[in-house]
Amino acid sequence: MNDFLASDAVIDATHPAITETAARLRRDRPGTTDFARAAFEFTRDEVKHSMDIGDPRPTVAASEVLAHGAGLCHGKAHLLTALLRAEGVPAGICYQRLADGKGGFFLHGLTAVQLDGIWYRQDPRGDKPGVTTAFSLSDERLAYTPDPSQGEADLPGVFATPDPGLVAALRSTDDVIALVANGGLPGDLS
Repeated sequence: MNDFLASDAVIDATHPAITETAARLRRDRPGTTDFARAAFEFTRDEVKHSMDIGDPRPTVAASEVLAHGAGLCHGKAHLLTALLRAEGVPAGICYQRLADGKGGFFLHGLTAVQLDGIWYRQDPRGDKPGVTTAFSLSDERLAYTPDPSQGEADLPGVFATPDPGLVAALRSTDDVIALVANGGLPGDLS
């Protein structure tokens, strides 16, 4: 379980801005589940999705996403995971494989939080017309429901670290909007 509490270069849970933000959120909602909900709502609502606001900056590490106030779903999942870990709540990354509308696929990033020994997937992507997410410990309220007939899937596993191929793709660009538009996101795990 220590791996799901660890800090690294992407899920930089010990970065001062991350620990300060997590502590502030915990002060407002001291219970573990209430804190997890507050961290989710902060990430979903206060940090914008890069595609929704046309922000091309590549933000990968949780602290980068927090500093810029924007990121793709992956960056937002990294931030939520780091905020949870900063306050001692086990969290990891999980993925969906979704169709890109051009005959290919891309990975959609989610966060899984462990509460009372159970993993719960959360989607901090951010709401927009046609997409609504919510923190839930019963029915998942994710942005997307994969369509198996289209080759889409909820990929198995909760990972302590983000997929290295995805991180490499995100780090390889200075324009995430172009990366997404040109099919530069991986369609499967490395």
